Amino acid sequence: MKLAIGSDHAGYRLKKEVLTVLEDMDIEIEDVGCDCEDSVDYPDFALPVSEKVASGEADKGILICGTGIGMSISANKVKGIRCALVHDVFSAKATRAHNDSNILAMGERIVGPGLAAEIVKAWLGTEYEGGRHARRVEKMMNIEQ
Repeated sequence: MKLAIGSDHAGYRLKKEVLTVLEDMDIEIEDVGCDCEDSVDYPDFALPVSEKVASGEADKGILICGTGIGMSISANKVKGIRCALVHDVFSAKATRAHNDSNILAMGERIVGPGLAAEIVKAWLGTEYEGGRHARRVEKMMNIEQ
């Protein structure tokens, strides 16, 4: 699996923690930035992650900002993206199983490193169930047309 990851300044520290988790899982990672805590604009990092996932260059993506809200809104502007803002393990599993989310967004100001690690593992470890959910995902994606 190849995963693209990005953060703004408000998510930089949590991104570093998540990178450690991903490396321990032997996942191929492309970090698009940012690489500091100086103020930057979250869409500048949400877009390249989203484009990599939408094009198939990356299988999944993770985006982190202060709340995860700006990143998730920005990511969902890209056709083919199903970015879910998640702050708990149950939602991480549900959004993969039921919504086939392809990008996970989190907020550093909301989620600590320990919980973030659990969320990432749950999200990456949960398969899409398809079945009755496929019709709903298809309807959701048709909204982009």
